[in-house]
Amino acid sequence: MDRIRIAVAGAGYIGRAHMAVAQQSGTCALAAIVDPSPAAAVLAAEAGVSLYRTLDELLERDRPDGVILATPNQLHVEHALTCVAAGVPALLEKPIASTVEEAQALVAEVERSGVPLLIGHHRAHSPIMARARQLIDEGRLGKLVAVMGSAVFFKPDQYFADADWRCKPGGGPILLNMIHEVHNLRMLCGDIVAVQAFSSHATRGFPVEDTVAINLRFASGALGSFMLSDTAACARSWEQTSQENKAYPTYPDEDCYVIAGTFGSLSVPTMRLKTYAKAEDRSWWKPFDESVAALTRDDPLRLQLEHFARVIRREAQPLVSARDGLQNLRITEAIVEAANAGSVVDTMPATASAH
Repeated sequence: MDRIRIAVAGAGYIGRAHMAVAQQSGTCALAAIVDPSPAAAVLAAEAGVSLYRTLDELLERDRPDGVILATPNQLHVEHALTCVAAGVPALLEKPIASTVEEAQALVAEVERSGVPLLIGHHRAHSPIMARARQLIDEGRLGKLVAVMGSAVFFKPDQYFADADWRCKPGGGPILLNMIHEVHNLRMLCGDIVAVQAFSSHATRGFPVEDTVAINLRFASGALGSFMLSDTAACARSWEQTSQENKAYPTYPDEDCYVIAGTFGSLSVPTMRLKTYAKAEDRSWWKPFDESVAALTRDDPLRLQLEHFARVIRREAQPLVSARDGLQNLRITEAIVEAANAGSVVDTMPATASAH
């Protein structure tokens, strides 16, 4: 079978990561790069592929089998609509759009056209997440009651000096980092129907938040709490515990999620299980059966690309649909609203479900 020709639009950090994965794939081949910057010309020359300044130019002159859109957030909807209009499947990096309203318009057009659009929440392709969800779906924990999560880490001063927009509203950890966690939590525990939040900028003093405490209500009745901070020197984040991104040091004794049910709990990503075997054994005065679930690790970006190839061939539906991307953005915006208003914010009417 011929390798699938993939173009990557956007030669920034994540775009380069997609290029590297495509170059190493046995299923896909990097066919072109789309970016007007001089740096992109160097990358294209090194990769031995064509370079185009615009997406329209690519689609007119060298139509690929699929396009990975790793362009700036404000261009996501425009570029996705361009691919949809051309009938070319696309993998659109998260967030799906800059606003819920824009995302709704994109979802409507994707569903009307039938052109596949996969949203790039790459952790959805993590074997860790798949294993955790399997254990929950098997009923190992009983009925879900609570989830405790964290994404606490320290971003250095240079991170903000390199791009001062990160110091301003829209550049804080809610919109930059929490959207990853939202999809993970929806995969593990089902739809989130309401949120509360307190935010603070007391540590750095920027106009944007640096720390947020979030409460979550799930459709199942389970409740969650989540601590988010980019100024807390702590290792309890996905990047520092999952061992999936080699750019980060990892701490195999740390977890970033604990999911608890009526028969036991699962800590992720260590996959430590503490369960009761029988209903009559359930008591805080009795010991748990302790175990560690078997786990294999793999690169979620590689697995996402292989899934995208199956989507292009119409062998699979997008694991993270446009409607999922909309709901993740809706919940993230609701957290911002809840933190600003000091009130509970409902996050449905959307009908999407990641679980």
